[in-house]
Amino acid sequence: MPIRLISTDNLSALIGIFIQKCMPIEKPLKEEKKEGYESKLLDLARVIHVRAGGKKLRFRAVVVTGNRAGKVGVGVASGLDVAQALGKATYQSKRNIIEVPIVKETIPHEVYAKFGAAQVLLKPQRPGRGLVAGGTIRIICQLAGIKNISSKLLGRTGNKINNARATIEALKKLKSYIGKESGPAL
Repeated sequence: MPIRLISTDNLSALIGIFIQKCMPIEKPLKEEKKEGYESKLLDLARVIHVRAGGKKLRFRAVVVTGNRAGKVGVGVASGLDVAQALGKATYQSKRNIIEVPIVKETIPHEVYAKFGAAQVLLKPQRPGRGLVAGGTIRIICQLAGIKNISSKLLGRTGNKINNARATIEALKKLKSYIGKESGPAL
């Protein structure tokens, strides 16, 4: 049987066909990413449980998800490794999404909320003022789509989970105004 020479064009085509046939096709993930939603990691911690058999190491993740158009959620989950904890927390944050009423790029009225030792005060601001907020509140307000807000953490805790949950509770308390031109008096 004579040996045939293969040109480089044919060789690259054959290699492409070979790779398609031999390489496994990646299956899509169970959880499809919702359109327009963005997730940010708020906190990642190593958690150790001491039991009779010894120490059990796990990772806890806090993730905030929002679409920058009035929807935001917080999820907390732990897993055996960082990737598992992030996946579970992202899933939880998408399940816990709430709708935030936004009027003229700010919140409709002043609101106060408490969760554990964390106390949060959110105030509407005039356009152009920007986000005057600390770390946890800033991330949640950015992902909710609030552009002008002033906030204060009144509690003495630095616990990011409680601060995030207090902020979500404050945003849940907001009531939207009825009418086109109504809104906060700035």
